Amino acid sequence: MENKRGRGLPEGARPAEHWDEIGFQINGLSHMIRWLTHQYQGEDGARSGAGMYGWLIGFLYDNRDKDIYQRDLQKHFSVRRSTMTGILQVMEKEGMVTRRPVEWDARLKKIELTEKAVQSHERFRKTIEDIEARISSGLTPEEKETFIRLCGKIRAAVDQKEPRSHTPQEEGKDT
Repeated sequence: MENKRGRGLPEGARPAEHWDEIGFQINGLSHMIRWLTHQYQGEDGARSGAGMYGWLIGFLYDNRDKDIYQRDLQKHFSVRRSTMTGILQVMEKEGMVTRRPVEWDARLKKIELTEKAVQSHERFRKTIEDIEARISSGLTPEEKETFIRLCGKIRAAVDQKEPRSHTPQEEGKDT
């Protein structure tokens, strides 16, 4: 009989200490999906655009009729400002996006796709569709819907709570 907590482990190996924790599972899946997206390459051998770049381009493409700013992307993709700044700098350097100041506030930059990104969008979309089909292939439509709903609940809980640090000094204090 297979130990559900130890799937994929060599015989006799014990599962990770945190195997039954949601954060451990999400982190593991994130790494696996990131690896999978890096396996997709374009015909020219270049990065496929899967992963964050592809999703970001897809979001900007789908919202071409709206003014999108870095803070919108940070919120939508649940990343910190510094992370999104780095991503946008690379995408700008690669000629995929431009950041244009708006008339009423020079500090605020509207993010726009370049023609290069628009032309590449279909390839990106196909890659993301292939990856999505692979990662959801073992789920029923109901399971997928439940997973998406649960992820939404987890996101909401994370958004509402500030991380609490646990220092050795706090461990012995009464509250």
